[in-house]
Amino acid sequence: MADISYRGTWPTGSLVNQWQKKTISNLINVFKELDPILHSQLRLAVMSLLISVKEAEFTFIKEKTNASAGNLSVQIQKLKEAGYIDISKQFKDNYPQTMCKITKKGIKAFEDYVTSLQSYLGKG
Repeated sequence: MADISYRGTWPTGSLVNQWQKKTISNLINVFKELDPILHSQLRLAVMSLLISVKEAEFTFIKEKTNASAGNLSVQIQKLKEAGYIDISKQFKDNYPQTMCKITKKGIKAFEDYVTSLQSYLGKG
């Protein structure tokens, strides 16, 4: 595969080149706005589920995302550390049950993430 990265300096004097430089700069700014916590496929899937149901069992999330228990556990811990979800553990019929619930901060972060994506796509 060819290396298409740009290693030179930006040419000056041309309106087209100035436009290209501004466009690329704007794209870089858009990517900077995307929340790195949510910009993970599994964490985004978890948040998308929780935004619609507000609260779900770990096993339900695992089933819907097709994630391994270990990977899902790590990713929900990252969401918890960011304050996007609350995790509660209890017992149901002598079996451990882990519940995940989206927080107000998590709802706001998800909405901001979607708005940033829409802006990037020119729909915001």
